[in-house]
Amino acid sequence: MIYKKEANFPYPVLTPGTNSYKDCYFDLNIELKDDAESYRFYVNYELECDFLNTLLEEKKAEIIFVVQSKDNKFFKLDNKYIDIKKTRISLSKRTSVQLLIKAVHDISFALNNELSEFYSEFKEEIEVDKNSVLAFSNICILDGRLKDPLKIFEKKHDPDLKSDIKFHLSKETIVITFKKSEYQFPGIRNKEQLNNAYIYMGLQRALTKFLQSNVKEKGDEYIDINEIDPPENLLDLKLYNLMKSKTVEILNSDNIDEVIYKITDRMIEKYYTAVKELSSDGN
Repeated sequence: MIYKKEANFPYPVLTPGTNSYKDCYFDLNIELKDDAESYRFYVNYELECDFLNTLLEEKKAEIIFVVQSKDNKFFKLDNKYIDIKKTRISLSKRTSVQLLIKAVHDISFALNNELSEFYSEFKEEIEVDKNSVLAFSNICILDGRLKDPLKIFEKKHDPDLKSDIKFHLSKETIVITFKKSEYQFPGIRNKEQLNNAYIYMGLQRALTKFLQSNVKEKGDEYIDINEIDPPENLLDLKLYNLMKSKTVEILNSDNIDEVIYKITDRMIEKYYTAVKELSSDGN
């Protein structure tokens, strides 16, 4: 089954909003491709937890790929992708995807040094049975209409542009158009990090529009991400999935910058580092 909200377990489980572990996370991203007969789900995940990684390496636990469409389907994750016949699944409606880590043997938590302080005095007593859930990732929500569920930005070049740069929110992407291609720092080391300033501005616009479009009632000043339905607009759906994956709960006009900080991986820090390196090279 898909764990959509925090579930209560009688033992520590690593979840997106967990307080059972300290400084650990289990993040999932999905890239969807398809041909005439099958969907291929490319599974990209990050597991920051030495205890669980060791269990996986020692074959004492395994990762299960869960797809929920009309019903639930479970697949042991042995490769970087999962192929599912189109006759077995429909993406015409929302499809939820999640990873679980399941115990293959009985597991003792005595050597788990990443638990919160709450468990420090009695972790030696914690044991779980074979087939117990040890962790579950964030949920990715896919839609058959999405060309690329992970692609949010699109960059273009238009020498006739009446300004140096223009931002436009299409149905599926944040489009950044440049008057001069040089503004994207071609040929410069760390050019991707230098472009982070544009990415930040685009996310500010997109999240502001998301807020305006998805408030439940006119006059509302915030959105509870866990309480709204997945948006129909495809760009909003991607932003929704991204916020859900990074455990963003509230979006309002005052915390947009905080939300960008959560959904991006140290974007401004990487921009600063790239600029600093250029400055050092110049000196």
